[in-house]
Parts: sequence; C-alpha cells; structure tokens
Amino acid sequence: MNRTILPQEALDKLLEQARDAARQSYSPYSGFKVGAALRLTNGKIVTGTNVENGSYGLTICAERAALVRAVSAFGPEIRIEAVAVANLNQAASPPCGACRQMLSEFVLPDAPVVFPASDGTRTMIFSDVLPLAFEMKLK
Repeated sequence: MNRTILPQEALDKLLEQARDAARQSYSPYSGFKVGAALRLTNGKIVTGTNVENGSYGLTICAERAALVRAVSAFGPEIRIEAVAVANLNQAASPPCGACRQMLSEFVLPDAPVVFPASDGTRTMIFSDVLPLAFEMKLK
C-alpha cells in the first residue's frame, strides 16, 4: 500500500481547522460541538460542523457535512488524503459508523484520520478505522 505521508504540522493544522469548525456547531439539544476538516488531494481543506435537529435522526455529523460541502464545491471526483475530527467537549469521538461509511467512497485507504480518543489525540489510517467497508461496484 502506498502510504500518504503528511507532516505532523499539516495534521496539527487540519485538527485546528476542525476545532474552528466545531465553534460553528448547531447543537442546542446535546451541547456536543463537533467539527471536521478534510484535506483533499487537490490541496484544498474543507470543513463542516454538526447540525442537530429536534428529530434526532435528521441530525448530520460534522464529517458528513464536510463531505457534502467538498463534493458540492469540487465535484464527485474528489479524493480525501486526510481527515481531522475535533470537539469542544473534551470527549473521545472517532468518526461514527455512518460517517466512516460515507467517507469510504472518497477517502484514500491510507489517509490519516486524527480524532480525540480517551487517551488523547489518536491518528490512524482510514483502512484501520473502517476495515470492512461496504462496497458496491458501479456499472
């Protein structure tokens, strides 16, 4: 596998952009403010934040908000070379299963994913975060 190598400084910057996005969270029900930042292979950084809804099932996570924004801005051919997730609640919060699955269609398998863990900030490659992604072959 050809590993994506990004300097720690680039991952730190991406994580700070995720924290900035978390400050824009609309989370009146849970108070859980999350932000995500995606670094695309074209060098662009796209952020998103969680947006809650009184009907909890309609809530959108920060990672999916950023992904939708990236596709809207740059088209469906985008590829993600790094992901950062942050929250303002000092809680462990790796991407949820739905976000992992959505990201899997666009992220490089060896892309680093940085997120808050119970033992501090953790960095894992995407294929380790979602080892058995559901895949459909497009015709």
